[in-house]
Amino acid sequence: MSLLTGKTALITGGSSGIGFVTAKRFAAEGAQVAITGRRGDLVEKATAEIGWGSLGLVGDVADPAHHDRVAEEIAVHFGALDIYMANAGIITIRHSAEVAEAEYDAQFAVNARGTFFGVQKMLPIMRQGGAIILTGSLASEKVLDGHAVYAGSKAAIGAFARTWAIELKARGIRVNVLSPGPTDTDIVNKLGVSPDQLEAFEAGMAAAIPLGRFGQPEEVAEAALFLASDASSFITGVNLRVDGGMALL
Repeated sequence: MSLLTGKTALITGGSSGIGFVTAKRFAAEGAQVAITGRRGDLVEKATAEIGWGSLGLVGDVADPAHHDRVAEEIAVHFGALDIYMANAGIITIRHSAEVAEAEYDAQFAVNARGTFFGVQKMLPIMRQGGAIILTGSLASEKVLDGHAVYAGSKAAIGAFARTWAIELKARGIRVNVLSPGPTDTDIVNKLGVSPDQLEAFEAGMAAAIPLGRFGQPEEVAEAALFLASDASSFITGVNLRVDGGMALL
C-alpha cells in the first residue's frame, strides 16, 4: 500500500521547484494533490504532469482572501484536507542598508503572512490527525550574506510551527518545518547569478556544504513525504534540515 493512499494534500507554490517535485511525489504515493501558484500557465502545466485527481488553483498567498477561496475549492473537490504544505516563498538578496521597504514588505507578506493565514484558513477543513509542513530555510539558523530580511521571514515560520504544534495537539495535527539548504532548482537563476558566474557560484556553495554538493529537489521531496506520512507519526514541532550539513559550519 502506498504511503499516502486515501489522503488529500495541498501544496502552495506547487507549480515549480521543490513544491512541484513534492506534489508529484505525493501523487505517486497515492494522494490526491492540489497545488497553488501565481502563474496560471505554470499551474496548468504542472497539474497536467502531476496527473489524475490533481487540482490547480491560481492566486497570491499574500492575500488572505486567496486562502478562503482555496479552502472552498478543496472542500468542494475533496471534502477535506489531510496534508497542508505551506511552501510558497520569495527571496531578494540585499545587504540590510540597501533593502527597500517594498522588498521587505513583499518577503514578509509571502513568506510569513502567507504561511500564517494559509494555515489559519485550512484548519477548518483539516481532518483529525493531519500533517502541516512549513517550508523554512537554512537561512533562519545560519547567517548568510544579504539574507537578513529573508532569514527574518523564515524565522517567523519556526515560531509559528512550535506554537501550532501545541495549539493543535488535541486534534492530533502535527506541525513541522522542513528547511532546505542550497537546492538545484531554478532559484539560482532568480538570485541573479549570471551564466558566466554560475560555475564559480556553485563551486563556492558546494565547498560550504559538508556533503560537497547542492541538494536535489527529489531529496527534499522525500523528507516532505516523511513528514506527511505516518512514518513520522510521533514527530511534531521539529525543524528538519535538508541541507547537507551546511548549518553545522
